[in-house]
Amino acid sequence: MISQILFIALTIAAIAFFTFNVKKVIRNIKLGRSANRSDQPGKRLITMMKVAFGQTKMVVRPIPAALHFVVYVGFVIINIEVLEIMIDGIFGTHRIFGGLGSVYNFLIGGFELLALGVWVSCVIFLIRRNILKLKRFMARELTGWPKSDANYILFTEILLMTAFLLMNAADARLQALGSHHYISAGSFPVSHLLQNILPANEASLITIERGCWWFHIIGILAFLNYLPYSKHFHILFAFPNTYFSNLEPKGEFTNMQSVTNEVKAMLDPSFTPPEGDPGRFGAKDVNDLTWVNLMNAYTCTECGRCTSVCPANITGKLLSPRKIMMDTRDRMEEVGKALDKGAAAFEDGKSLIDDYITREELWACTSCNACVEACPINIDPLAIITDLRRYAVMEESQAPSSISTMLGNIENNGAPWKYSPADRLNWAKEN
Repeated sequence: MISQILFIALTIAAIAFFTFNVKKVIRNIKLGRSANRSDQPGKRLITMMKVAFGQTKMVVRPIPAALHFVVYVGFVIINIEVLEIMIDGIFGTHRIFGGLGSVYNFLIGGFELLALGVWVSCVIFLIRRNILKLKRFMARELTGWPKSDANYILFTEILLMTAFLLMNAADARLQALGSHHYISAGSFPVSHLLQNILPANEASLITIERGCWWFHIIGILAFLNYLPYSKHFHILFAFPNTYFSNLEPKGEFTNMQSVTNEVKAMLDPSFTPPEGDPGRFGAKDVNDLTWVNLMNAYTCTECGRCTSVCPANITGKLLSPRKIMMDTRDRMEEVGKALDKGAAAFEDGKSLIDDYITREELWACTSCNACVEACPINIDPLAIITDLRRYAVMEESQAPSSISTMLGNIENNGAPWKYSPADRLNWAKEN
């Protein structure tokens, strides 16, 4: 009874703490401006099923795609077993679904094979990051916490799968010994191989089985509460992120309504712009971005596929689309912490532009959309870059001289070049 009470208390506390942190994340996302992403629900659902569930954009790199798919499927399916653990923990039973017979044996056997696959995949991922040191995992933005975060998750997965298999191995030995409370249920194709390393003593086996059982469930609850602090929040956010992703053709920029109203007023004297503050042109800080941009930042898994295909980054420029998303998330977290302390406004003398993202990074972008195309979960760093550029140009009149010259020529000549509009077709004349 004591273990049941302890289990229930730990579960309630873990769920409550997770709910508290998720509410803060949602609050931070709501700092952004409104954006209508309720159109084309059918197409959005198909996009989510293909990109988030089907992982169709991962297959561009087949080896990591296969490994990630094993971890993904293993994570989803093995956690079905958590339902049994929860029931056993609450009611003091053991393998409550064991009565399903051959179906249960098939499920446990499948779980074990998946657990082995997850274990092997995580080891390979650790080797890729820390021994092979793939270039996209060695970038300047992946030092310190971001690098450690990835390793913590991989180590945790390995430990959880090890505990799961050792628990089953001890359980199988106890079943064979006819130990009280350990009913004969389950098939153990992988953990059977571990039984030889276990002691033959029944008391020791019970200690190992119970210890691994508690480690497994406490590890899962701890992992759940680690997610809001980690890049692995994409495990949950990938689904809404792909559902609310941009369905418009890549490269099609949004018009700013405040600018549209100004143009209408210039062209039509009878047009009356809506009353009220038109707001800021572009984005200076996270509260000027849309909630979709901010959700993108929380969803980013820092895999670096965007940066690895960025032509600016490839040629040695400072721009890294991954860093854009990480900086946005860091700034959003900073603003959120200020709100937690009772701050009434965002003004702390800092902003996303300059304090987090430099002008050099912004203007290195070629707007080619390679980063958007490469992202496995439809994150759009270009949308953030574009809004920060808009602020720099329209609010501060600050841009590289070549761009300022081009904008001036468009304003005066109707073309990016200096010559008169009357001479624009001279190139087509016969010599």
